[in-house]
Amino acid sequence: MNKSFLVLFFKKERLPFGGTAESVLRSIDRLAELIVIAALLGELAIVVINVFGRVGLETGFLWTDEVARLALSTLTFVGGALAYRRGHHAYVRAALERLPALGQRWCLALADALVLLGALVAGWASLDFIRTSWTELTPILSLPAASIALPLTACMALLVLYSGERLIRVHGRMALSVLLPLAAFLLLASFTKDVWTAFFIGDGSIAAALLLFLLTVLAGLPVGFALLLASACYLWTADSIPMVALPQNMVNGTGNFVLLAIPFFVFAGLIMERGGISLRLVRFVHALVGHVRGGLFQVMVVSMYLVSGLSGSKSADVAAVGSVMRDMLERERISVAEGTAVLAVSAAMGETVPPSIAMLILGSISSLSIAALFIAGIVPAAVIAVCLMVLIYLRARRAGGVALRRASLGAMTRAGLGAILPLLMPAMLFAGILLGYATPTEVSAFAVLYGIFLSTVVYRALDGRSFLRTVIDSATLTGMILFILASASAFSWVLTVADLPQRLVEVLNGVHDSRPVFLIGSVLLLIVSGSLLEGLPALNVLAPLLLPIAGRIGISQLHYGIVLIIAMGVGAFMPPAGVGFYVCCAIMRTRIESASRAIMPYLLVLLAGLMIVTFVPWFTLALPAVFGFH
Repeated sequence: MNKSFLVLFFKKERLPFGGTAESVLRSIDRLAELIVIAALLGELAIVVINVFGRVGLETGFLWTDEVARLALSTLTFVGGALAYRRGHHAYVRAALERLPALGQRWCLALADALVLLGALVAGWASLDFIRTSWTELTPILSLPAASIALPLTACMALLVLYSGERLIRVHGRMALSVLLPLAAFLLLASFTKDVWTAFFIGDGSIAAALLLFLLTVLAGLPVGFALLLASACYLWTADSIPMVALPQNMVNGTGNFVLLAIPFFVFAGLIMERGGISLRLVRFVHALVGHVRGGLFQVMVVSMYLVSGLSGSKSADVAAVGSVMRDMLERERISVAEGTAVLAVSAAMGETVPPSIAMLILGSISSLSIAALFIAGIVPAAVIAVCLMVLIYLRARRAGGVALRRASLGAMTRAGLGAILPLLMPAMLFAGILLGYATPTEVSAFAVLYGIFLSTVVYRALDGRSFLRTVIDSATLTGMILFILASASAFSWVLTVADLPQRLVEVLNGVHDSRPVFLIGSVLLLIVSGSLLEGLPALNVLAPLLLPIAGRIGISQLHYGIVLIIAMGVGAFMPPAGVGFYVCCAIMRTRIESASRAIMPYLLVLLAGLMIVTFVPWFTLALPAVFGFH
C-alpha cells in the first residue's frame, strides 16, 4: 500500500485547481517551456555558429561564450523549476516507503513546504546578489554581470508558485499541519537567535547542516533542494557569512563551459530512444550475441555498453534498452525481474563508457582532461561487462538453458546495415575529440544534429509534435541534473568553508599512506553517498576532496577518477536507496521486491569487477598511454 501511494503521488496527473488559477498556471507553464526550448535550441545554434566561424571563417565569435553561459543558467534554473513541477527531481524513497500512509502524506507535505522555504530564502538572497553586482558589466556584450543570476530568481519565483499550488491542491488540510508548526519554529528561532547562536560556534553549524540534509533527504525532499537548504542552514546558523553567498555559489556552479555538453548529451539520448536509433542497435546486438547461453541477458549487457557510449544520459540509456528488451523477455517468458537486475548492473557498468555526463562533471571540477577520461573509461567498463556476461553464461548453463540458434548471415547482414548509421555517431565523437577537431561540447552538439537528421529525415520516427516534446523533456531533465549540480556546488563550498576537506585529509593520513585501504575506503564512500545522493552530487562534492589525496599517495588521478565514477554508478543503481534502480524497475514494469532479490548475485559480480579495475590500474591507463594522455 505504501509503495502504491508513492507511485500515485509522483505520477499523479494535475487536478482541477479552480478555473482562473488553473488557466494562469497553465499559461506560466507554457511560458517557462518556451523559455527552456529557446535556451536549448539557442545554445545548440550558438555552438554550431562558433564552430562554423572557427573552421569556415578562421575567426572566433567571443560573444558566444557569454550568451551560452546565460542559456545554460536558464536551462539550469528554469528547467529545474519545470522538473519540480513534473515530479522529475530525484528522491530517496527507501525510508519513506516504510512509513504508514498517513506518515508518508505528512512527509511529502513537509517536503513541498521545505521547497517553498528554500525557494523563498534563495530567491530573496538572489535579489541582493543582483543588486550588488548589477553595475558590473560583461567584457564583450557589456551586459550587467548580474543578468546571469536572473534565471535563478525566476526559478525561485516559479518554485514558490509551484510548491504553494501543490500544497493546496495535493495536500489540502495536511499542508496546514506542516506549515503552521514550521512557520512558528522559524519565527521563534529568528526572535531568539541571539540566545542560541552561541551553541553553533565551532562545529555546531556544519553539524546542523549535515543533520538537516540527512533528515530532509530521508523524509522525501528532492536531493537538490536538500543540498540548498543545508547550505542555507549553515550560513544562517554560522552567522559569519551573508546569505548572498548561496545564490552566488549556485550560479558559479553552472559557469564551467564544459557543462554545456550535458544538455546536448541528454538531448541526443532522448532522440536516440524516441527516434528508432537505439532499437536498431539492439537488433544488431541481438543478431550478434543472442545465440549465446543467457542470450537476451547477454544482449542487454552489450546493448547497454553501446548505448551508453552514444547518449551519455543514463536515464535515456535505461529507457532505450529496457523498453525494447522488456517486450522480448515477455515474449520468451523469461524472468522480467532478473532482466531488471541485469539492466541495473549494466547501467552501472556503463558509467565510464564515453560520452558520460559523470566524466564531463569530473573534468569540469578537476584538472583531468575530458578526452583522457573518455579514453580511460572504455576498457574498465568492458572488463566489468565481461564479468557480468560470464556470470550470465554460468547461471544459464546451471539452469539447463541451451544456446539458441545463431542468426543467419542474411539476418546479421540486415541488422548490421540497419546499425551502420547509428554506429557512425561514436566514430564522430571519438574522431572529433581525439584528433582535436572539436571540444566535447561541440562534438555533442553535432551528435544532436546527426540524431535529429536520422530520426526525422532517414527513419521518419519523429514528427514536429514529437520533436518539440523531446526538446521540452530534454530541457527539464537537463534542468534537474544541473540544478542538483548548482546546489551541490553551494554545499561543496560550505564544506570547504567549514574545513571538512582538511579534516578528511587528516583522517586519511591515519591510514599511513596505505593505498589499498584508501582505495577501498573511497569505493565504499562513493557507493554509499552515490546511493543516497543520486550519484552526481556525491561525485561533485567528494571528488575535489579525494583526488588531491590520491595524487599525494602516488595513485594516478586519472585511474582514481574512473574508479570513483564506477563506484558512484554502483551506488546509484543499488537497492534499496539507489534512484537508478527504481528507474529500471519502472521501465521494466516489475516489482521492487522481486528485482531486489534477483540483483544480488549480479551485484556481487559487479563489485568484484569494480575491485579488479580498482587494483589493476593497467586496465584504465593502457589505452590513454597509447593516445599520449598518460
